[in-house]
Amino acid sequence: MSCIRSFQRHAAMEGGEEGVTALIPDRAIFPKCFAALPVVTYQAGETVIAEGSRTGRLLILGKGSVVIVKEDTEIAQVTEPGAVFGELSVLLDQPHTAEVRALEISRFHVANATTLFAQDPIAVLYVAAVLARRLDGANHAFIQLKSQLHAGQPHSVIAKTVSKIEGFLAVSGASLVYAGYPVDPFA
Repeated sequence: MSCIRSFQRHAAMEGGEEGVTALIPDRAIFPKCFAALPVVTYQAGETVIAEGSRTGRLLILGKGSVVIVKEDTEIAQVTEPGAVFGELSVLLDQPHTAEVRALEISRFHVANATTLFAQDPIAVLYVAAVLARRLDGANHAFIQLKSQLHAGQPHSVIAKTVSKIEGFLAVSGASLVYAGYPVDPFA
């Protein structure tokens, strides 16, 4: 069953208040949708995505652990099944902005992003929801950072909040330090 049919069936069963259904009613639908995609396995130390490359692929972490590295600096480690990699490169039509490397044996569901997005609008909703959660988390952490700076919190507290923001943005290959912020004030 395609993601769209599964979503429509679920939405019809749920109904919703006054005929309104949630845009994305159940995150459990998505792993089933991606289960039909080909799976590729990377060994520990292998590069999953090379910084500066253009793969056109969307990778969804099924199992494993990866590190995101930008300009020889580790930005984050990701272990969450369902984490998406490569989406910004495709959506913004630009090369990948960070390297993704397997820390252990890691399995990914792989799709040609353009084809998947054109054929399955639910996949687009999934990626949009992932990006929205990242942005929302980064916004909350940014507000926290501003409060900490205003209150004159110690460097160690502020550095933890900056790391938290980088963690939210890292999966997409972005980083506070590298996404237009001129210098790293905590280096």
